[in-house]
Amino acid sequence: MTFEWLDEDAGPVVRPYAVTRGRTRSSADDLDLIAMVSTIRVEPHAGTSLGPEQERILRLARTTTSVADLAASLALPVGVVRVLLGDLRDHGLIRVAPPAAAGPRPSERILKEVINGLRAL
Repeated sequence: MTFEWLDEDAGPVVRPYAVTRGRTRSSADDLDLIAMVSTIRVEPHAGTSLGPEQERILRLARTTTSVADLAASLALPVGVVRVLLGDLRDHGLIRVAPPAAAGPRPSERILKEVINGLRAL
């Protein structure tokens, strides 16, 4: 039997549920896509084992990176990345900063004026 090497188009070798060991929930389920992640510690505590994806997250997050960018860089679904980030946060290896609060919302009058202006175009 001969094995043929497949390229990236064939899809991932390891399925996403295997990366999270079958878990779909974590302490990071509430993370916003634009929440900023940064590494606190590169080396885990003794007795903490990390998977290759988690080690890559720690390397990528040495410079502050959003959850969405991490998912894109890892080519993993956001849900999987959130589970991995939850593990890393629980071990004290990363810091997650929520997105900055949006400014005040425009009044209804201004929104109506914008809509009317667009319709006039």
